[in-house]
Amino acid sequence: MSFLELRNVTKRYGEGDAQVVAVQDVDLLVEVGELVAVMGPSGSGKSTLLSIAGSLEEPTSGDVIVGGAPLATMSRNEKARLRRRTIGYVFQDFNLLAGLTAAENVSLPLELDGVPAKRARAAAMAALESLDVAGRGSHYPDQLSGGERQRVAIARAVVAERRLLLADEPSGALDSLNGDAVMRLILAACNRGVSAVVVTHDAQLASWADRVVFIRDGRVVDQTVPPPSPESLLAHPPARR
Repeated sequence: MSFLELRNVTKRYGEGDAQVVAVQDVDLLVEVGELVAVMGPSGSGKSTLLSIAGSLEEPTSGDVIVGGAPLATMSRNEKARLRRRTIGYVFQDFNLLAGLTAAENVSLPLELDGVPAKRARAAAMAALESLDVAGRGSHYPDQLSGGERQRVAIARAVVAERRLLLADEPSGALDSLNGDAVMRLILAACNRGVSAVVVTHDAQLASWADRVVFIRDGRVVDQTVPPPSPESLLAHPPARR
């Protein structure tokens, strides 16, 4: 059963001779609990596709369906609620709030949804601990390294019981050891039934996925099931495939 569906999705910017087609005629299904990696050269439309999948941008044409609900039928408030409750994001530029500590950034989505502050903070610290940054929970973003900010952003994306995780280069600022820790966290979410789409240039990271989709010039040109890495086999048993 699919949780995310993109049907004949196209995204154009500008008009006339200045028009740029970022995504063209893309069909993509992501099953419940499936991890899909999206690869392709810079400027191929990967990040745009992720933004459309998460309702941050609207397609020029085509349909996006999340959890059986077409985004085109939703009001602005309904889309905001969907993003807050159902979709977790990891952005390339982290998007952490400068005036909040790491722990407060992670707990904020829970508190906005009415979770008591004490319980939200405990969940935030557990997520930070899983990425080995719990000791930085009281620090502000400008007091953290790039790798630490990345891990805080990932903790924020997975802390709530979201059902769709969208990650744009989630290991971009991390070394291989911490990159593996990130993938284990994402795979643990998939094993709980979360659907995940990860944009990456890293073939090793993509090897953790159930399926790799290749994009060029805004079009899906190929997809494959990668041979599993030894590390992914430990965290992601073959029975799931």
